[in-house]
Amino acid sequence: MRILILGGTGFIGSAVTRWLAAEGHSVTGLARSVTRARTRWPEVQWIAADLADLQTAEAWRPHLDGFEIVVNCAGALQDGLTDDLAASQQDAMLALYEAATTSGIRRIVQISARVDGSGAELPFLATKRRADAALAESGLPFVILRPALAIGRNAFGGTALLRALAAFPFVQPLIHGESPIETVDVEDVATAVALAIEGAIPAGSDIELAAPGQLTLETTLALHRRWLGLAPAPAIVVPAIVGRVVTALADLAGRFGWQSPLRSTAMTVMEGGVTRRNDGEQPPFAMRALSETLSVHPSGVQDLWFARLYLMKAPVIVTLSLFWLLSGLLPLADLERAASHFLPLLPPPAATAATLLSCLLDVTLGVCVLLRPLARRALLGMLAVTALYLTAASVVEPALWLDPLGPLVKVLPSVLLTLTSLAILDHR
Repeated sequence: MRILILGGTGFIGSAVTRWLAAEGHSVTGLARSVTRARTRWPEVQWIAADLADLQTAEAWRPHLDGFEIVVNCAGALQDGLTDDLAASQQDAMLALYEAATTSGIRRIVQISARVDGSGAELPFLATKRRADAALAESGLPFVILRPALAIGRNAFGGTALLRALAAFPFVQPLIHGESPIETVDVEDVATAVALAIEGAIPAGSDIELAAPGQLTLETTLALHRRWLGLAPAPAIVVPAIVGRVVTALADLAGRFGWQSPLRSTAMTVMEGGVTRRNDGEQPPFAMRALSETLSVHPSGVQDLWFARLYLMKAPVIVTLSLFWLLSGLLPLADLERAASHFLPLLPPPAATAATLLSCLLDVTLGVCVLLRPLARRALLGMLAVTALYLTAASVVEPALWLDPLGPLVKVLPSVLLTLTSLAILDHR
């Protein structure tokens, strides 16, 4: 079958894409950025498109031409610099359903969530609930699948946070440690999608996918810690005030385009627990428990590195930003002294202008690295500007390398910090 997968590069979407392509289907993935996906999965066709731009049936029809099945794996946790939940999870879906009625689409498989639990009125779940209701009323053949906390070989968002917290040194921090958690293997989600496409799951089904048994968040973290090969650590309950501060900072980061799983939506949902309704439709087959999922995918040292570095990304980026902001602002306090470094090469007016220009450049890079869409270019810019500064200083004042205060030597750790940031910048 010819299948279009929305959100094909996401955590669940990539698992579904790989699974269906391996089964011999003609798969096309749609996502905002597909450059790396084209390299990783050359057997899959890719369409670069933003759901927030597909707000009418007319905008959708060219993308639906020739497809039989649409699998919607797209989703975002919270509004932010690059995410508009009402546009992407609600309005775009309503436009899709309208276009699908006249485009020969035989079935829509929707990956949703439990929308009537904790945080039901938050935009994340409210937009999904409206889209689900509209799909059910559209007259299109559909299947809605509602995974619990999806766990797999890879990690993203909440699953990445679980690994990071599980790898915390010396202690095990807990927020809402007693909250009930149900999990599902992401490959079981892909299997359920395949069954829905084949018709083994009847049209009109609305199924919550979760392994039998209920864990607490504390137990879930303990299982992940053991999976990483770490010894048990004493649990430390994070004070509520600390949790609120972290959540507020994560929400602020979201406004700059950073999709942190510590944002308020995730914390609200986690406080109430991630569970299924007791009266819902049963999964179509036996789901693997968390312990089995973890045992099927033994961890390696790369998993431990990822878990330990995950929570370091934000402090590293902020530290780099402050370094460049201060390097651009502090010279302004004594502009004449700062400009004196250029005097061997430039006359005084030009030296002052060069100093102001370098300050502006430093401040610009310090600001841009905080904006997720610009972060990679800002980091590369930092490396280029640092190389320029060091080369110029070595020519004009080579003695600075031997200065007791080390004004040039101190720059080298920032280069390593920049390279580290580039290495861990990708999140999927």
